Order: sequence, then structure tokens, then C-alpha cells
Amino acid sequence: MLAYRREIDGLRALAVLPVLLCHAGLGFFSGGFVGVDIFFVISGYLITSIILDEVQAGAFSFISFYERRARRILPALFVVMSVSTLFACLWMMPDELKNFGQSILATTLFSNNMLLAVTTGYWQMASEFKPLLHTWSLGVEEQYYLVFPLVLLFAWRRFKSKLGLMLALVFVSSLVLSLVASIARPDMGFYVLPTRAWELLAGAQAALYLRHHAHINRSHIRNQLLSGAGLALILASIVFFTPQTRTPGLYALIPTSGAVLIIFFATEKTLAHRLLASRVMVATGLISYSLYLWHQPLFAFARIYSVTPPSVYVYLGLIVATFLLAAASWKFVELPFRNRRHISSRAVWTLAVVFSLSFVAFGTYLDRSYGWPSRVFDASVKMEEMDKRIYNSRVFSYKKDTFATDNSLKILVVGDSFGRDLVNMMTESFSLKNVDVVYRDDLGLCLSPFPSETAKSLYNAAEVIVIARATVPACIDTNTEFARLNHKKLFYLGTKHFGYNLNWLVQLDRHERANRTNQLLATTVSFEKQMAETVPAENYISILAVTAINGAIPITDAAGQLLSTDRTHLTRYGAKYFGEKVIKPSPLGALIQAAQLAH
Repeated sequence: MLAYRREIDGLRALAVLPVLLCHAGLGFFSGGFVGVDIFFVISGYLITSIILDEVQAGAFSFISFYERRARRILPALFVVMSVSTLFACLWMMPDELKNFGQSILATTLFSNNMLLAVTTGYWQMASEFKPLLHTWSLGVEEQYYLVFPLVLLFAWRRFKSKLGLMLALVFVSSLVLSLVASIARPDMGFYVLPTRAWELLAGAQAALYLRHHAHINRSHIRNQLLSGAGLALILASIVFFTPQTRTPGLYALIPTSGAVLIIFFATEKTLAHRLLASRVMVATGLISYSLYLWHQPLFAFARIYSVTPPSVYVYLGLIVATFLLAAASWKFVELPFRNRRHISSRAVWTLAVVFSLSFVAFGTYLDRSYGWPSRVFDASVKMEEMDKRIYNSRVFSYKKDTFATDNSLKILVVGDSFGRDLVNMMTESFSLKNVDVVYRDDLGLCLSPFPSETAKSLYNAAEVIVIARATVPACIDTNTEFARLNHKKLFYLGTKHFGYNLNWLVQLDRHERANRTNQLLATTVSFEKQMAETVPAENYISILAVTAINGAIPITDAAGQLLSTDRTHLTRYGAKYFGEKVIKPSPLGALIQAAQLAH
């Protein structure tokens, strides 16, 4: 049987503490996310050891195995999900609550890693505002343990002598896949089981190897050196890795190798063992699962509740609160549910089914209802006018290959979703009579040479060209390129962003939301300055110069309606507001009005 190893609980503590400090934004622990890699190795080692012990003793049962997993994972998870759901419904905007509903559903089905893999991107909610973001790792583990015991048992019975080789082949395949994915599809590679399995298999191989080579750690000098090296590898990863470090590719071998070295060589008399087996580290390791579960919701809801980013002192207070909640969760939830004498198997499975069905149903409702909008908006508000993707994407109806052949003013808008926001501003502020607007997101912004015949035709036919993008165009300082298009009117639309957080508006009564503002982010101010210094004044339409006062930008109109739901893109109310305030008084607006009066 697998003997209890205090240093493994200490290793759990070494895994979870940097995760907390990293997610709190403490720069010295920028690589703290590798704690998850270490958790995977520990899990692979312990679970494989237990399965092999039971298989060898003829006592392994799939039902017992999955019941142990349910007792270990579900009770504390369901408590955290329940509390998170309550605060999400109280504090989140519909856009965020819709996303939270998807997370509830995916977490219950242990597939939040897959949800994040396919939804991470430009349009998605910022990770720091997702209370259940961290449950992706539970998805990876449970998907692994849905398959691994079956494969291990089959291989043990049929190919026992080749088991190590088989695990090694799968390990190498997964590692190679993670290397490729970390370059080609980093978001996908970070979250999915095929690119993470090798970390769990590293622990599994350690368990298998130690069963047959217990003598590996008989040399005290070797144990001291290699366990110390393992500790150093983990600490170096925590300190020197950054969010830009590609994981779980080649770099992830550093902390995972460190964890394996500690599993192999951190025997009782080594320094690594003394550090990891200390009372504080073991106590922290025992509550590490609850620490991991509670920290992200606490951090996320602190951000959701705040108008500005929480300070370091707030995060330190949240870490203390995380420890208190984790200790209570471990004592009053985790321990009782692990004890079969206190809580029967029937009770465990009944609670699992009831909570799972409830979360699936409510998560589906939040997703389908667009985040329970009646909590926040008047019944008259149409969600298709508020949803960032639906309203913004309607502009694709202006994506044409040619202009009309009549005498209307021909305006070409080139850009991304910011360009579509501009078209919405124009349509909400003008009738566009005698104005022909073409929107394109695929023409390219540099004209030497023209990227396509369609681009050449549209650029030559347009009388007015407006470039509106979320990022600085590559050829923003080469207006001479456009000068050769003869008598064209060229404009660049400035940037916009609606501050750190909009969720705090939920805490206000509807009549209190009128004419609210948010402080501009420093990055937004810097971007605006860069644009204004690069583009000639006569070609630049600044949103911030017209609407921002004392570094604050409007986020609601006089009726209290949101100008943006995601801090970046405009609602219909936002398009009308900025169309009236920015576009109408601009040179572009003057051209449109002149065209309408001329016919």
C-alpha cells in the first residue's frame, strides 16, 4: 500500500501558494501558474499508485474508484459553485452572467477546459472576471480519470511487462502535441487533455517506476542533490516564467521535472523533505484543494465589484479570506464527505445528481436568456441591440464589392469591429440618404501594392475613406500612399474603451445610472496619444477628445442605458450617443450632411 508522505502534501502547498500569488498580480510570482502543472504530476502519481495497489491486491472496483473521486471533488466544488452563483446573479451584467452560465454548465460536466479552449479570443470576457475560470484544470483531470483506469487495468492484465513502455509512448505523443500546440494554437493547447495528459502521465510513470525500483533513492548524497534540484526547478519556474512563456510546451518540463525529482528523491533526511514536510507546508497542502477552489471566485468578484483594479492590500486581504474559507471548507465539507461512516454512498450520489441537474438547468437558463437581463434592464430593451456580437455583426450587410453607380457620396469604411461600430454610429445618427457606405474588413491598410483587385477598385471609387481599427494600422504614418488616390478624403477614427469594469452599475437602481462615467485606462490614454501624434489633425476623428472629461469617459446616456456591455464595443444606445457627439460634428459628418442637402 502507498504510505503517507508528508512531503507530498508540502508539494501541494508549493503548487497552490504561487497560484494564489500569481493570480493576485504579484509580479515576483509571475510564473505561479505552473502550480497547476505540479498538481497534475502529483495527481498522476497518487492516483496511479492507489489503482496499482488495489489491482495487485485484487480489490480494484470502478464504482469505488469513481465514488472516491466524487467524494473528493464534488462537495467542495458544489459549495463554491453555489456561493459563486449567488454573487454572480447579484453583481454581474447580463453579458458576463451569460458567460457565467456557460461556465456553470461546463464545470458541472467537467468540460470547462473545452469551453475555454473554443471560446478564448477577441470577443470573450476577460479572464480575470471569470469566477470559475480555474475549474478548467478539474475538467482535464476528470476527463483523464474517465479513461485512464480503464486503459491501465486493461494494460496491466494483457501487457503487464510492456506497461511502462506503453505509458512512455503516450507520454511522448502528448508532449510532442503540446509542443506543436504551444506554437500553433496556444489557447487550445493550454486547456485540452491531449496536450496536458503527459503531465499526469509523468506522475503515473513515477508511480510505476518506484514500484519496481525502490532502491533509486538509497544514496543520501544523490537524494540531497536531486531533490534540491527539483525544488530549484520549481522555484525558478515560479519566479522567471511569465504569462508569455509558452506552456504546456517544452518550458513546462521544468516544473514537472522538478515535481518528479521531489517524488523520487525527497527522502526524510534531505533538505527538500524538511522544508516540504514542515507543519505549515503540510497544513497548507491538506487544504490546497479548497484553497484552489476559493481563490478565483474571491479575486474575480472583488474585481467585479470594484470601479478600479483592487490594490495589493485588497488582494492580501482576499488571500487571508481564502485561507479561512478553505480551512472551513476542508473541515466541514471535505472531511465529512470523505468518511463513508458519516455520509453514505446513496447520499453522495443523490446529492451529486440533484446539484448537477440544478446547475445544468440554471446554467442553461442564464445562457439562453442572455444573462437574465430583466435584473438590470427595462423590459423595453431589446437584447439584440445590447449584445456586442449581434448588434456589431449586423454591419456585415454593408460588406459589398462595389459602390452604387448613382451620384451618392461613396464612403469606404475599412477596419475590424471598431469599423463596424463606426458604421453603426453613422446609421444611428444619419438617414444616409444619398450616401453609399461600403464596409470591408479584408482590404488591407497599405496600398503598395494593392492587396487585391477588389481593394483597388473600392479604394479608387471611394470619395471618402475611413480607417477604424482596435489596433494601430501598420501604415498609419504613410498617408502619402493615400495621397496618390487623388482628391480622396481620408480619416482615421480614434480609439475607445470604457474603463476597468462596468459590473458596478448593477449595484445602482436604474434611475441612478444616468450619465455615469468610468476612468480611462492608462493604456487607452497612451494609445490615443500615439494616434493623435501620428495622424494629421485634419484626418483624425477623436472620440476621447470630444467625450472624455477629466480622464473619464461616459458609460451610460441620460436615460441610464449602457453605451457598451463589454467595455469595448457599442450597444445601439452607444452608437447613437457617440454618433451624435462625435461623428455629426466631425468633418466626416459635415460631408454626409452636405451630401444629404445636395440632392
